[in-house]
Amino acid sequence: MKLRHSAIDILTTADPALKVAKSRELASAWRAGAVEQGFTPAHMPDRPARPERPELCRPGDMPRRKASGSAAKRIALLHALAHIELNAIDLAWDMVARFGSDDSPRGFFDDWVRVGDEEALHFALLSQRLQSLGAAYGDLPAHDGLWSAATETAHDLLARLAIVPLVLEARGLDVTPTMITDLKRFGDSESAAILQRIYDDEIGHVEIGSRWFHAIAEKRNLVPVEAWQELVKRHFRGHLKRPFNTAARDTAHLPADFYEPIAG
Repeated sequence: MKLRHSAIDILTTADPALKVAKSRELASAWRAGAVEQGFTPAHMPDRPARPERPELCRPGDMPRRKASGSAAKRIALLHALAHIELNAIDLAWDMVARFGSDDSPRGFFDDWVRVGDEEALHFALLSQRLQSLGAAYGDLPAHDGLWSAATETAHDLLARLAIVPLVLEARGLDVTPTMITDLKRFGDSESAAILQRIYDDEIGHVEIGSRWFHAIAEKRNLVPVEAWQELVKRHFRGHLKRPFNTAARDTAHLPADFYEPIAG
């Protein structure tokens, strides 16, 4: 097995269950030393393969996600989160295949293979929970703007790190605790436990993003905080939303002096 080719194979796999299985198998094989790091040239897809369902809609056409006491509202929330996690699987493997090279340190691949594995687990947990509620991933429309951050930053690893883990995943740290609290309040402890697992793992993902952002910025003789703010202004469509979960962000080594000066 070769890491880049296996990562591209996951990206071009449309079926979500098969994408999850391949992700977890590749991560296990990588940890066991059964995958070659060698990076021969390979064509990178512009966007990952997707199943026929769900229907993909413009971001502005999607309702706001919020937990409530009704099963339908909770299904809608879990479906939206499952779609985010499916995209997150591909973002991790795109990081490996697009930005990895023979010169990349082993630790870079260890980190992003771990992220791909954990995102696959998250999607599987959400998919199983949807099934237990009488639903399935694909039953509802989903947001088609989630890959835009990957397209916008496909040219530069530092930009990708700035936007995906340090803006998008960091935003998840801000909003997930409220979702967990709401689900518990409505008696859905099973869904709350899944979101807690996702939240705990995502702190680690943001920390990985921060660590590699700092390392690469410093290698380029850039001041990390200044470089991050400039890249966010240039490549992030929107503004950083308050309130911030400063405790979780601090744990993930994303301090307030990065995001507070440019927050909306």
